[in-house]
Amino acid sequence: MAAFGWLTPRRRPATARSVLAGEASAEAARKAGGDATDQDRDDRSGKKEKDGNGTPDFPVRGDDRAAAFFDLDNTVMQGAALFHFGRGLYKRQFFETRDLARFAWQQAWFRLAGTEDPEHMRDARDSALSIVKGHRVSELRSIGEEIYDEYMAGRIWPGTRALAQAHLDAGQKVWLVTAAPVEIAQVIARRLGLTGALGTVAESVAGVYTGRLVGEPLHGPAKAEAVRALAAAERLDLTRCAAYSDSHNDIPMLSLVGHPYAINPDAKLRRHARERDWRLRDYRTGRKAAKVGIPAAAGVGAVAGGTAAAIALHRRRR
Repeated sequence: MAAFGWLTPRRRPATARSVLAGEASAEAARKAGGDATDQDRDDRSGKKEKDGNGTPDFPVRGDDRAAAFFDLDNTVMQGAALFHFGRGLYKRQFFETRDLARFAWQQAWFRLAGTEDPEHMRDARDSALSIVKGHRVSELRSIGEEIYDEYMAGRIWPGTRALAQAHLDAGQKVWLVTAAPVEIAQVIARRLGLTGALGTVAESVAGVYTGRLVGEPLHGPAKAEAVRALAAAERLDLTRCAAYSDSHNDIPMLSLVGHPYAINPDAKLRRHARERDWRLRDYRTGRKAAKVGIPAAAGVGAVAGGTAAAIALHRRRR
């Protein structure tokens, strides 16, 4: 069994690189979204509204010290954003067929196991950095808009989208929190009408990617550090904030807030949430559940078949 140790994700404590990644992501998110002025904050009421039974509503309308933080992969969107982004880059000949096959296997693991593997995350990070090195940030943003329309728009979970909209309707800010590149995360957030996004920050000089990260990927403890940094900058009260995720890797982020939600949870997060009486929502019903819970052999075969078809089509076009 030791040979299969890489199949088991492990939560890691926050490190200096996690803190750096979180702070860099929070800074990028605020620069992209713009800062609220003090006058804006003074004009909004922080009083809690109550329903007819005297119970505080949630989300609390007008509470400017509350916000919501949503994980992206399998929480807001089916599958992994990095995989969909990789498909789009492959279509534009950014990399070769062997890289697509590796992305496909990582996506198969994510869909079948319902969890993220740290080795896959590192491999995806290294591949993405080598692919974008030397490209302009503006180019990737423009391509991200196209890839969203091609591969992501139809994969948004309606139930999670409705939860985010409830926070927006209450006058609260809503942020995506993801290991995906911050530029892509910001595209997705804007398309969904959200406030902004916290994502992995790749270093750039004069608008060109260097092939290095600022800190580490925004994953696990780094997500919690990003939320903590953004909350401090925005003067949020985390006990009044909400966080939503599908993965036990995000328990550090979920544990920061007063209203944690497990959405489409993996087995470890479901167990953890039940032990702590966290709220659960599962939108993987009917045909969507079948996509997540299919037998491993069938799932890998389907992904491999799709990869083979893509490669064959690519060769035919050449």
